[in-house]
Amino acid sequence: MPHLPTLLLQIGIILIVARAVGWLFRRIHQPQVIGEMVAGILLGPSLLGWAWPQASATLFPLESLGFLNALSQVGLLLFMFQVGVKLDPHILLSKKRAAIITSQVSIAIPFLLGVLVAFYFYPRLSDTRVAFTHFALFLGIAMSITAFPVLARILTERNLMQSKVGAMAIACAAVDDVTAWCILAGIVLLVRAAGSPASPWLMLLSLAVYLVFMLLVARRALRKLEAIFRARSEITQDLLALILLLVLLSSWITEEIGIHAIFGAFLIGALMPKDPRFGKAIAEKLEDVTVVLFLPLFFAFTGLRTSIGLLNSGEMWFYCGIVILIATAGKFGGATLSARATGMSWREAGALGIMMNTRGLMELAVLNIGLDIGVISPALFTIMVIMALVTTLITSPLLEWIYPMRLQRQEQAEMNQGEQYELLTTR
Repeated sequence: MPHLPTLLLQIGIILIVARAVGWLFRRIHQPQVIGEMVAGILLGPSLLGWAWPQASATLFPLESLGFLNALSQVGLLLFMFQVGVKLDPHILLSKKRAAIITSQVSIAIPFLLGVLVAFYFYPRLSDTRVAFTHFALFLGIAMSITAFPVLARILTERNLMQSKVGAMAIACAAVDDVTAWCILAGIVLLVRAAGSPASPWLMLLSLAVYLVFMLLVARRALRKLEAIFRARSEITQDLLALILLLVLLSSWITEEIGIHAIFGAFLIGALMPKDPRFGKAIAEKLEDVTVVLFLPLFFAFTGLRTSIGLLNSGEMWFYCGIVILIATAGKFGGATLSARATGMSWREAGALGIMMNTRGLMELAVLNIGLDIGVISPALFTIMVIMALVTTLITSPLLEWIYPMRLQRQEQAEMNQGEQYELLTTR
């Protein structure tokens, strides 16, 4: 393979830069994954290609990017599978009413704002080759995404996972993820059906058959994997191979149907048995290699498709500002107001709104799908990537401002004292 040495060099450079920038971001109290996202941008035309074009052309020649893309897509499938595995229905049931209301409002408002702003952006950032309906629907869902994995990491680092706000945020993000990915699947199917010789009704019928099979048949069959795990007390190599084959099969089916492979990976992960020991064992087998090796490749490939140089005028930066403002106002405003309506205090509701505005990796996955199916232009892709980075970067500092650590510790202490008093009075 003539490009193998180039690919190996690319992987090595990407890993070095990703770990270095990730470490720097940890030092400024940001999740490492945000630094890795930034590292991908730095390796693309936005910095390396601009500052040292000869090195960029040597390291990332166009003819080699197909190999890098293939590896990054495999990593994304594994990651989406793990996101599905980590979805905990018990969290959703414990916060059912409030989580559903808050998450759905926090999707509906930015989605509506995205569709409305599409009327302004369509003649400026798109063309007649893209149907306005497809453009508007995609822009709406791209405004509505919350990054469940990045949010979970932020909550863990701030010891908020067991708090009232943290538990609510995780529940809302989980419902948000499921809803948003279902809507996105429909939009992708609509876009691909318009340009496919196959009948849209045939694609819809295939999708319906697949979903019914997964929910009624595959879900029960997957319980046998948990039984095997309990009998062996570990994820054996044979069991891991079987799980990976199922992930690949489900991904292949959804890609063939026309809704993209990552939906199949996410769905089979969501349908996996939810025994915490089983999920933890799967994570121990897959998480490190996915996070350390594959995801930086995905970030780098996204960075190679992102060119800040396309925003070469004040007008383009004005568009970027509009996107950031609308995305933040819709997500933060929708989540905050709906959380307040369900009984949370303004401080707690504001903290929840900030958390739900986190986009991160999930947004990048959505944007890459949009670019792949041709519904957004490279310029809008770059604008939306910047929006994803900005809304994720501001989460930690804004959260500290609205819901500082000292207040969290005080509330936790008061909660512990209340539990101790209740225990004493019941004896």
